[in-house]
Amino acid sequence: MTLLIRTARPGDEHDILKLVRALATYERAADAVQATPEGLAAALFAEHPKVFAHVAELDGLIVGMAVWFFNYSTWTGRHGIYLEDLFVDPEARGAGVARALFLALAGEAKRHGCARIDWAVLDWNEPAMAFYRRIGGRPSVGWQPWRLEGAAYERLTRRPAR
Repeated sequence: MTLLIRTARPGDEHDILKLVRALATYERAADAVQATPEGLAAALFAEHPKVFAHVAELDGLIVGMAVWFFNYSTWTGRHGIYLEDLFVDPEARGAGVARALFLALAGEAKRHGCARIDWAVLDWNEPAMAFYRRIGGRPSVGWQPWRLEGAAYERLTRRPAR
């Protein structure tokens, strides 16, 4: 088995979307995916992209992905990386794919002078939490993820700025 981790490139958007859909199914939210191959391509491969991805190829087939973007910490005064999605096809698990993707992400963070890597994990996803603990990750105790979306987002965007 040959494992290759590389930066996503045009043409990978269909495989990435397939993995996004598999992740959503695993997370019990299969109907929530609205992304399209065209939208992914536009976001990932724009002249100045704001989101990035690495893919894992096992014997030439894309079996994993890490989708990420830069964030910023006023406390450290440095950028960080936010890992939006890390997913490995169940058939490829146990081959070191997730670890290799995370190592590539850590390399990106180091190259860009980032202070840290942040991500979220569902509170019931014990296999993911075990993996993250094995690589040295820890929960951000005291912090809760929050979100503004849907009708509340629409209402807020219709209000004039003061």
